[in-house]
Amino acid sequence: MPVQNELSKAQAEFEKAVNHLKDEYSRLQVGRANPALVENIQVEVYGANQPIKAMASISIPDSRTIQIQPWDKSLLSAVEKGIVGSGLNFNPINDGICVRISIPPLTEERRKDLVKVVYKLEEEAKIGVRTARHDALNALRASHTTSEITEDELAGAEKQLQTTVDGYNTKLAGMAQAKEKEVMTV
Repeated sequence: MPVQNELSKAQAEFEKAVNHLKDEYSRLQVGRANPALVENIQVEVYGANQPIKAMASISIPDSRTIQIQPWDKSLLSAVEKGIVGSGLNFNPINDGICVRISIPPLTEERRKDLVKVVYKLEEEAKIGVRTARHDALNALRASHTTSEITEDELAGAEKQLQTTVDGYNTKLAGMAQAKEKEVMTV
């Protein structure tokens, strides 16, 4: 039973790495408007920092525009200030009703830089998978040392764990290639 527990714990960690990579990829600016670009920007309101998604509705009226409409109109300038201070190089336009952000088309140089970021994020996810594998192997070896599992069970578990890791690494590489294609598409 310790073998299955460790393998399922490791698989849960692998899934966390995949989900984190998906989340990071959704935040990359690829020349199209996406609510994920701004929804977690922190804005100081009522004396506390809150993400934009907690205080406003975010919509995409067209493929190059993000529209943020705070539920309290007095927060428009705070939202605008938060976006400017986010480091995303957006120039928000406050029209008194909502804040609009125009997403500029990407240059070839910016696309190449984004591809580098895509592969850096993939490598970070793979590091997360390797760390989870390492932790699982240590736990399995500790179980073998305390005679909870046999040497044959340990060898089988190591092989099964490596097969699972290889599958997740292939999945992460596929996600990175798909994101690269998306980024480089004009």
